[in-house]
Amino acid sequence: MSEKFTAGEEKSLAPFFTNLTEPVFGLKLPQEIAGALFSRYSRSTKSLRRTFLDEFLGDPELALQELLGGMAPAGDHSAALKKARAFYDRVLVGYGDDSVAQLGGAHLACEGISNVAVKLLEDARIGIAPLEKSTRYVRFDQKDENGSYLFYREPRIMGSRHRAAYLETMDLLFKSYSRQLDPMIEFVKRSLPIEAIEVRHPESGEPLAYREAEKDEKLKKWAEGAYRSTVRAQACDLLRGYLPAATRTNAGFFGVGQAFEYLLTKLYSHELTEARSLAGAIHQELNQLIPSFVKRAKASEYMAETFTATRTLAQKLVRIKPADPRKQVTLIDYDRAAEDRVIAAILYPHLQHPLEQLRKLTSKLSKKQRQRILDEYLKGRRHRRDKPGRATENVYYTFDIIGNLGLYRDLQRHRILTQERQDFTTAHGYDIPEEIIQAGFKGDFDRCMAKAADLYERIYQDFPLEAQYVVPFAFKTRWYMKMN
Repeated sequence: MSEKFTAGEEKSLAPFFTNLTEPVFGLKLPQEIAGALFSRYSRSTKSLRRTFLDEFLGDPELALQELLGGMAPAGDHSAALKKARAFYDRVLVGYGDDSVAQLGGAHLACEGISNVAVKLLEDARIGIAPLEKSTRYVRFDQKDENGSYLFYREPRIMGSRHRAAYLETMDLLFKSYSRQLDPMIEFVKRSLPIEAIEVRHPESGEPLAYREAEKDEKLKKWAEGAYRSTVRAQACDLLRGYLPAATRTNAGFFGVGQAFEYLLTKLYSHELTEARSLAGAIHQELNQLIPSFVKRAKASEYMAETFTATRTLAQKLVRIKPADPRKQVTLIDYDRAAEDRVIAAILYPHLQHPLEQLRKLTSKLSKKQRQRILDEYLKGRRHRRDKPGRATENVYYTFDIIGNLGLYRDLQRHRILTQERQDFTTAHGYDIPEEIIQAGFKGDFDRCMAKAADLYERIYQDFPLEAQYVVPFAFKTRWYMKMN
């Protein structure tokens, strides 16, 4: 039942809420005020709108009256918004509750950062959603206004004896990529003629062969555009192995305050110059958007010291050579009672029994009974967006993976799991797509990889972490993924 407000109260509330009569409504408030309001609301018997009226709207410290008559603050520097942020700092941070820092967020763009740095950003814990410039759908043969290819000039390398070799090798990799891109597009066209493709109808989403699409001029034009995009994407995908980890990319992020605070702390504490520089730049921009949420972010002595100490210890204690990988993906460990755990969890919300009792019962069910429970739980899924229930989250699998950097990029993003990678390296060799061989580019490809590997080894002697920037996407890296 919705709360009743007087005409005067409705007039005061209207600018700040999407409706005043329904139990579900949105807030049109500065994020700091919304966060403080939610925090107070969680400790009150009043409704949220009543709490706002009684405890927030008339507070002279907040100056919310200044916002009346408008839908939002006049700007980031408005007196009201400044007071709102001061209020958040005094009251909200005082609660000491980390969950409160999840109640505000920001959109952030990072442009021209390396593929080493962007992986540090994307590897943040849950709370940050990234979207990165694609190496599949975007050509990387562009140059800047000075005629230089778009790769990161790592300061320590550029200030060392490796400068000339670094610039020469980066240029070679980008020139090879650029020179082969158009010929590879033509090769893909010959290998995949338009008559052989099947696209999705732009309206119905149904499969549509080109021979059917060309009967309609509008559909034909659309199908030809889709074909060109498909061919270009495949060519870019095949050649991305040339691109070094220093390749500059763009990425957009949405994150909550708590996640951004942790990310900044991680970057400030990192050994790479680019990471620390990026921390300062990100912090400066977030201070204009959600300053109260990131004000505590700073370098962590614990993080920095732990990284250095464990790295030193690992290299001292582990003297044996890495085992040759027998396969690309290795299942390291898993829950051997997985089926029992899932079945018990399927039954659990529909009964009043303890979970331990249900697991014991499950282990005694017949194979037919177990199969029926699993079938009923899963058979109705029609597509990947029909997510199975939480029962499947009760089991885990740990995989150790070795694959090229391009593959790592594809698998690393947007995964709700625990993962950690080793440094990018040339030690595990590289993959060469069969199409590069067929197109006659193998000689160039091998020469580029050999030159990059040689430079990596030389830089590694002086700058082990910075040497990662040299590694082309074709080289293999190792990482593990632990997931339910």
